[in-house]
Amino acid sequence: MVAVHTMGEADRRGGAPAQEIALAEDLAAAGRWEEAYAHLRVAVRALQQGSGAPADELDRLRREHAEAREQSRRDSLTASYNRRYLDERLVAMLADPASRGAAGISVALVDVDHFKQVNDGYGHQFGDRVLQRIVDELAAALPPEAFCARYGGEEFALVLPRHDLLDAVRVCEAARNRIARYRWEQLAAGLRVTVSAGVTHSAGPVTDPGGLIGTADTLLYAAKDSGRNAVAFRDARTGLVRLAGPAGCRRAIPQATRLPRPGRDRSGSPP
Repeated sequence: MVAVHTMGEADRRGGAPAQEIALAEDLAAAGRWEEAYAHLRVAVRALQQGSGAPADELDRLRREHAEAREQSRRDSLTASYNRRYLDERLVAMLADPASRGAAGISVALVDVDHFKQVNDGYGHQFGDRVLQRIVDELAAALPPEAFCARYGGEEFALVLPRHDLLDAVRVCEAARNRIARYRWEQLAAGLRVTVSAGVTHSAGPVTDPGGLIGTADTLLYAAKDSGRNAVAFRDARTGLVRLAGPAGCRRAIPQATRLPRPGRDRSGSPP
């Protein structure tokens, strides 16, 4: 956590930089990282434009500025990236051929199965611990440049640049398996937690990232409708929805045709 200091050369000189730093300190203490970052940015610019600002003072503020910026991108509960970072970064990646590479970009939505039962049975604080462990397992083997972001409630997004669909499905199936095999009984006797996921892919520039997320969302619910604890994707050759790994042997695999669910309350649990 960034420690925003107010005692330094900026304070001895007084004026706008000191006021901005003091505001940033108060906001950071309250966990309001985006606002703290904005005030630190103003302070750094003011000191750069002023005369006689010591180099070590500027260096310290730049470090705190960078840390506050990083904190503003993070979800306060799980320390994964937040929805704002996901939206901004995904738009930038989809528009950038270098980020897509020859393989394109894959996006997955991952949802904790029956999470409402965890909250109801063990309490919300315990549920928070489960979400933190889920994020640890999702991020445990992510390839370089990929990232995990909290999409809302118990739903997370995995963004996998330079990954074609099959490579992304392998990454997501490995994460699903890690979570299913995790020793949840260490947290509570009899506890079992699984996740479901939908994976989609884009090889070229995308003008509507929401459409890509919507496709992953629809596939996620195909995985849930098939019995949960599964990773669903659409076979590029046949156009049919398939399930990765052992779940692929299930007799009934729903073919996702319904539209994404606009306006769903992301703080709640899916059916």
